[in-house]
Amino acid sequence: MEKVIVKVRGEQTDTEGEKSRIEMVAEGRHYCRNGRHYVLYDDHVVDGAGHISTVLKIAPDSVVLLRSGAVTQEQRFDARAASVSQYQTPYGNLELAVRTEAVNVVYGTVSGQVDVSYALSVNGQAETQNELHIEISAAEGEISRLN
Repeated sequence: MEKVIVKVRGEQTDTEGEKSRIEMVAEGRHYCRNGRHYVLYDDHVVDGAGHISTVLKIAPDSVVLLRSGAVTQEQRFDARAASVSQYQTPYGNLELAVRTEAVNVVYGTVSGQVDVSYALSVNGQAETQNELHIEISAAEGEISRLN
């Protein structure tokens, strides 16, 4: 596994047109198996909910987001199909429905970029239009080892 830096930027627009953004940077690990890239990192963005381990499974045309710890979630982003998942928190569960509009994956050996556009509904109610941008790059010190 290679050490990587993961940068995540998300923008949400609610049904009233109000926009909000989140950004985070984390150290993580990367490996590739069967043509898919796996990126593992800890996510501290979610409302101070505590430790959340995150895994991204990145294929050429889809992304799966797995979270475990303070919250549990499996979310699929695939422009060919909508997905429904449970977002489990200590305060209760929410049903999340995602209609992915576009997935763009550009990936090299270790570094890559993922862009996802999707609409999100929570418990059957339309909530937000979302843009997700993820950059993965080899951590300093790993670059010389990989070349």
